[in-house]
Amino acid sequence: MQTKRLKPALAATAALATLVTGGCASGAGGQKELAYVARDVESLYAEAKRRLDAGNAPVAAALFDEVERQHPYSPWARRAQLMSAFSYYVAADYNKSVQSSRRFLSIHPGNKDAPYAYYLIALSYYEQISDIHRDQKITEQAQTALREVVRRYPQTQYASDASLKLDLVQDHLAGKEMEIGRFYGRSGKWLAAQLRFQNVVEKYQTTSHAPEALYRLTESSLALGIPEEAVKYSAVLGANYPGSEWYEKAYELIEDHAAGVQAT
Repeated sequence: MQTKRLKPALAATAALATLVTGGCASGAGGQKELAYVARDVESLYAEAKRRLDAGNAPVAAALFDEVERQHPYSPWARRAQLMSAFSYYVAADYNKSVQSSRRFLSIHPGNKDAPYAYYLIALSYYEQISDIHRDQKITEQAQTALREVVRRYPQTQYASDASLKLDLVQDHLAGKEMEIGRFYGRSGKWLAAQLRFQNVVEKYQTTSHAPEALYRLTESSLALGIPEEAVKYSAVLGANYPGSEWYEKAYELIEDHAAGVQAT
């Protein structure tokens, strides 16, 4: 991986181009135990940077940490803190990346590189998002962190990328709600299913799951014996997604089970 002279400010444009791909993170690569050897700050920082450029991010992170330990009052210490967080991210050690970024923010909250630190925290959570069949706590943390970037620094390129990622996170969370709702439906727990589908329509209405959620609400309303509500949901589905397969299915349900019923 080429970091291309990432300087103390992490050259925002270069850093963004490197990070948003999310695919250049290398594995631990057999990180070695680093013995304490006192070195001048310039050579220690340069060695950390050389290791990062060579693709050995775990050792680079440890060396950047060493810069701060050996030279805590040097101007290089601040640079090393953020470079350490970046190196941990590249090494896919996301928890340490978050810890290092937060440490940087606690010491330098008003620093010009603070937007990048917040963005790095968001990316570290985003990279850990699991599939919809697992617990979504990390997904929710990613959502919170991405929103924080957008809220604090709306005019930055970090906010632009965070907004794009938020759309994907929203779709992911909606997918989890749909999975649970379908499970309840298959189990005959129609009220519980309906609550999940309503949650998708109300909180995630711009996601790709909204059309199916409206169909499922039509289905669950019929199962609960409230055909007027079923007609209402199918009408909303037809108005917003007239050509979708879900509207066609909803239309067939209404024709079979609620023809002539007026929506409430």
